[in-house]
Amino acid sequence: MEIIKTDTKIDFMRYRKVALIISAIVLLAGVTALVGRGLNFGLDFTGGTLIEVGYPEAPELADVREALVQDGFDDFTVQTFGTARDIVVRIPVGEVDETGADLSTRVLEALQRQTPDIDMRRVEFVGPQIGQELAEQGGLALLYALIGILLYVSFRFQWRFAVGAVGALVHDVLLVVGLLALFQVNFDLTVVAAILAVIGYSLNDTIVVYDRMRENFRVKRKGTPEELCNLSINQMLGRTIMTSLTTLMVLMALFYFGGEIIHAFAFTLIIGVIVGTYSSIYIAGSLALFMGVSKQDLMPVEKEGADQPDTEVLPERFRNREA
Repeated sequence: MEIIKTDTKIDFMRYRKVALIISAIVLLAGVTALVGRGLNFGLDFTGGTLIEVGYPEAPELADVREALVQDGFDDFTVQTFGTARDIVVRIPVGEVDETGADLSTRVLEALQRQTPDIDMRRVEFVGPQIGQELAEQGGLALLYALIGILLYVSFRFQWRFAVGAVGALVHDVLLVVGLLALFQVNFDLTVVAAILAVIGYSLNDTIVVYDRMRENFRVKRKGTPEELCNLSINQMLGRTIMTSLTTLMVLMALFYFGGEIIHAFAFTLIIGVIVGTYSSIYIAGSLALFMGVSKQDLMPVEKEGADQPDTEVLPERFRNREA
């Protein structure tokens, strides 16, 4: 049973300018949120102490904050974690002199004065120097990944394809990070791992489309680059949609049933898969065409006496359409 037809004839490149405008608008909104609100960095990057406390019944967050203020805490955040009975207290570095066990004991005692039947679930402490190193290493990991991709695609295909692939990946990363800033999703090391996974996922989809474009550029003697790009995307459309849908099904289950601790990870991947699928169809191909990729760039050197390539004609829908 064929769920998605393999002979679709959608003229994607006809709307590439509209797609680029939409991407520019969404990117502008994301960058504005990134500059204006900033990322909601977790303790992995800011440093500090995280204390998770379990209550027998859901408490009022205002009462929890009041108990901590009465004990001398000023700079802290209190929020639910998973269920309404699980409370997380985050205290940044420099708020108090105590760290680790001493600080967690003080917080627990302050909350037990208000509600005796509570228990400590976990305590995490990250020093400021470690947080700074993690932030630097996370940024370098993203930079090295993009540089490696640029070199690989240049070697594997052609430098115009490499620029298009890296441009699509930069588009994906900026869009995902902008949405994380817009929704103030907790940004920690698991989110960095999710962004790196998004880069790999998006690149894989882009490489599949580029490989099909290269083959069509070499085999089909007739057709403009826009027509050949359209043909290549349509030939791989079924594979792209089925891969994205099955991946999203797993990520949605992970998001809803995986627990609060991996919500940010799953949310980042969900956004990344959607954006990566979109960019592999519109952004990567459009950027390669914008860079001027042509059949001459991809045609192999013909040997004397070699058979001539196939002269199959493109479907009429892809011929003589506006770019």
